[in-house]
Amino acid sequence: MTTTSSPASVLPAPERAQHGDAWAASMFGVAALVVGIAAAVIWRLVVRLPSYDVQSDGSATVSERALTEFFAADAWYVVLGVVFGAIIGIATWRRFKGIGWASAFLAAGLGALAGVICWQLGQLFGGAPFDERLASAQPGDQVPISLALHSPSALAVWAFAAVTPILLGSALGPDDEAGPHQPRRRRRRLEEPPTEQGEVIDELGVVRTEEPVAVRSDETADTP
Repeated sequence: MTTTSSPASVLPAPERAQHGDAWAASMFGVAALVVGIAAAVIWRLVVRLPSYDVQSDGSATVSERALTEFFAADAWYVVLGVVFGAIIGIATWRRFKGIGWASAFLAAGLGALAGVICWQLGQLFGGAPFDERLASAQPGDQVPISLALHSPSALAVWAFAAVTPILLGSALGPDDEAGPHQPRRRRRRLEEPPTEQGEVIDELGVVRTEEPVAVRSDETADTP
């Protein structure tokens, strides 16, 4: 009776490890999409958008206090990038630290992916474009601005925050390539048993030296 083994079981260990890393990387990509969606929802909820007041003559004005809130969206986007980027980086380091420096590029890509999803999806949550809403507004209405990222360079915060835990972990963590420290072992030297030498005169009167005979310490009985 013969049994058939699955294709995964006959693969060499390095190929199985690479296959597992590729599958895990794809799952981390899906997780980055979910993180981006969650961050977009939070971004829309926490940002207070300033509004324009429509006047009777059709013009729109904004107060000085509202002007200070124009870049609140960028500030909250950076804060979310630091938090969620660090979470992505820590998770990537714990799973992919065995692949070495490539884990840093993977974390940067995942962080940037989550940042792009948060950016684009958050703008969709803002509703119709601001120009269309302002054109259809009536005198006395307040028209909030659209949720938008005024500084696209803030996207780099997501990638940098994701790489930071890996850089800190590789710099401050233990070196996996170095072997464990082994304490020095004292080498015990085996003491050679004492030997006895003697001279013997044979029948022809020639003096001969006997071969050394080891004297064992455990011999307590007398020889006959």
